Amino acid sequence: MRVGQNPAKNIKTVIKPSRITVAVLNYIPNQQGYFAQSFAVLQRCLESILENTQRPYDLMLFDNGSCQEVKQYLLDLQASGRIQYLIFSEKNVGKGGAWDFIFNSAPGDIIAYSDNDAFFYADWLKESVKILETFPEVGMVTARPLRTISELSTNTIRWAKETPEVKIEEGDFISYADYYEFSSTLGYSDEKLEKEYKNKKDIRLTYQGVQAFVGANHFQFVGWKKTLQSITPFDMQKPLGQVKQLDDRLNAAGHLRLMTTKPLIQNMSNQIPENSRKAKDSSSQEVFKVKNIPFIKKFLLSIHDRIFTLYYGK
Repeated sequence: MRVGQNPAKNIKTVIKPSRITVAVLNYIPNQQGYFAQSFAVLQRCLESILENTQRPYDLMLFDNGSCQEVKQYLLDLQASGRIQYLIFSEKNVGKGGAWDFIFNSAPGDIIAYSDNDAFFYADWLKESVKILETFPEVGMVTARPLRTISELSTNTIRWAKETPEVKIEEGDFISYADYYEFSSTLGYSDEKLEKEYKNKKDIRLTYQGVQAFVGANHFQFVGWKKTLQSITPFDMQKPLGQVKQLDDRLNAAGHLRLMTTKPLIQNMSNQIPENSRKAKDSSSQEVFKVKNIPFIKKFLLSIHDRIFTLYYGK
């Protein structure tokens, strides 16, 4: 027999979720090797969201099987009211599995997704949503101009050419400095980056007074929940390596893939950016130079990949 009445019956109103859900996917299984600085990177990522994102929004964190220290940090953030929705997965379900959950469970009409290694600048969300709400049938908006794979934006280009109200410009609108700042964090050699930059052009669109670049990146984007739901579920056999399914599906469905015209986010990768750390001594600088010699870097990364697969591949 029930004893008394549930006190919740006396509550006359409930708090409705915000229209926008900022969702971050996190995976830090340990704090050694590749992940040695990932905890600090995650903290920098979340701090930048909390400091540089205009309210109202709800913050959602999907943790994909991280170590206990990271989980406790996230629980503390939730307890202090800075994370509104915190989800812990017992195992790493991969990015596809996490996307399936986030796209279908985020309460907002707009989902602003990010990996855990992005740093956000002021107005990143405001400018992204402006593009999302101005252009029709938008699939995703990344808060930084990049030089992306044109084959993943064929329907964006087709729409622009078929729409008289759209002004299309092609040229070198993204400076090499801005291009290098982001792309150099992805582990490519300077020679490859220079070649990639020279062989690609930027396509800038102006529609109803709002400008955007053609292209997007799945590491960070803003999109309509109903649109992102429509391309689920994902079929990925690996945690990473098949994530372009998202880009392919949005493009194939005729959705636009766009970017802001100013850099409003930065990729930190798995290390705190050099310019925010204390100066290194000469010996550590020499080690840094040696480990980044192309053939040494390739060899060391191949060993790391094998070790990582051995312990975390299943």
